[in-house]
Amino acid sequence: MAIDLFSSSDEGAVISEINMTPLVDVMLVLLIVFMVTLPVIYDVARIQVPHASSQREDLRSAHVDVAINATGEIRWNGEALDDSAVAERLAAAAKIVPQPEMRLAADRDVRYERVARLLSAAQSAGLSKVGFVTDPHAK
Repeated sequence: MAIDLFSSSDEGAVISEINMTPLVDVMLVLLIVFMVTLPVIYDVARIQVPHASSQREDLRSAHVDVAINATGEIRWNGEALDDSAVAERLAAAAKIVPQPEMRLAADRDVRYERVARLLSAAQSAGLSKVGFVTDPHAK
């Protein structure tokens, strides 16, 4: 049984159209409700925040620059040290609160054994923050 929507007889014909008017009415009402309530939400709590003048806290962590050149010489913040003096400085740095970061810059030609001994000494002294300095533009 075929349904002819354009026929003039209304007997037994099913109308299969969707009436959009109620949907549009509901959407417009919701739009108006949101437009009215949105400014009210932002202006509900007006408070006076106290003002204080203070200095910014320096959040940069303390650090110690340790460098090992190609011959195996260790420099602590630019000062050349022997192994016993390095061990003393590592122990002293480990006791500082907050603990400074040891920034290790090793020459590419230094033996790995020398770097490993320094890292082992830092760990034995209790120094836990170690960073490796690299040159991203090196060939």
